[in-house]
Amino acid sequence: MRRIRTSVGVFGAALLTAAPLALTAPSATAASPAAVTARPATAAPTVEEQRLSQRAPQEILRRSGFADVAGTFGGGLARVHSYGAAKRYVTEAGRGLWRRAVDRVQGRGPQGGDLSRDDDRPLYWARLGMTEALREWKPRFRLTAGQRDTLAGALERGSRGQDSIDLPGGKRTLRVVVTGFDPFQLDADARRSNPSGAAALALDGTTVRTSSGRLARVETAVFPVRWADFAAGTVERTLLPHFRRGPRQVDLFTTISQGRPGRFDLERTNGAWRGGYPDNARASRTETVPVPKGVPTVRPQPQWTTTTLPYARLTTTPTGPFPVRDNTAVTEIPAGGGAPVERPDGPTPGSTARAGGGGDYLSNEIGYRATLLRDALKLKVPGGHLHTPVLQFGAGNTDPATGAVTDPDFVRNRTAITGQVRSILTAALSVAPGIMEK
Repeated sequence: MRRIRTSVGVFGAALLTAAPLALTAPSATAASPAAVTARPATAAPTVEEQRLSQRAPQEILRRSGFADVAGTFGGGLARVHSYGAAKRYVTEAGRGLWRRAVDRVQGRGPQGGDLSRDDDRPLYWARLGMTEALREWKPRFRLTAGQRDTLAGALERGSRGQDSIDLPGGKRTLRVVVTGFDPFQLDADARRSNPSGAAALALDGTTVRTSSGRLARVETAVFPVRWADFAAGTVERTLLPHFRRGPRQVDLFTTISQGRPGRFDLERTNGAWRGGYPDNARASRTETVPVPKGVPTVRPQPQWTTTTLPYARLTTTPTGPFPVRDNTAVTEIPAGGGAPVERPDGPTPGSTARAGGGGDYLSNEIGYRATLLRDALKLKVPGGHLHTPVLQFGAGNTDPATGAVTDPDFVRNRTAITGQVRSILTAALSVAPGIMEK
């Protein structure tokens, strides 16, 4: 995701595929009189939820077998009779959606329709159906606005895999964390997919074998394309437990997003600047990247952070059909002020960031946040940001108003990108300094 200035468990599965509620709820007669007072639903549909009624999202849900998710979830909510039960139910339902999406992409269980298994979009649109159902829910007990927000946060984290990263302990298996993104720029074309999200679903819970024979466990999560969530600390909250010192500390990490057509980019430098391009909520932010309170960070806040991925080797090691480039370009305001200047070989001393190699959008920001957290914790492992090629529809399927939601070229390109992400990870684990000695 790039803006360039110059251009399953049984319980979780049951929640979403069978009975609407797998929790024991007290009967209405057992509740106090105040507890059965209906509470009104909250705000109007979000910008993202408003897109749900369009033809493409509905077809994607129907053709993937995910059209039932929101209704099943809403039916379960209707049977919950306390806030505690609601929190348990919503948390597990979110995790169940993540497991269901991972299982579908990885070939477990029924395909659920004729949409190819590698597709990341059913997860995105089904999640929005669930957030809409949660927002419209009128419980028979008192639910404060803060409690509803807590439930929404639990649903977001669970359905994105953010709270289910489970790295193994010990020294036998290497530990890898990979992150992807939701589809974006959906006002222009609601059919869009994000190959970084597809790669995250395909890789979650899998193992890869390095050239030396070492096994590495890969755990993944996906993030929203929303400025506000990043400012609130969703990236740091997800990564911090796995970056801290301990027996399950990560050995390699990479944040991934969609970048330029026809190539992968290893972004050498990340900049501390938000360029203001609208996000999926149509919100815009132009400012220095805000660091959330309460997380380890570097003081004073640096303008730049740098990848520790083995870019020199990865750009020369064959990993798939697309070239992998070492992208060293940035945009800066030189020390002493003046207009922004594009630098092909990285920032100059004392300069102020206006765009990292990955631009000035949320892809640059997630790379900046992850590597800033790495530096704050003095984590000496390979880590940085990878941009995938742009995922494009076939030549005869480019009009979003009349085009199909999928085509053979679209599927072939997405599976090729996902396969190459796996190969790049394997190569990084095989050549990264320090990995071989573990």
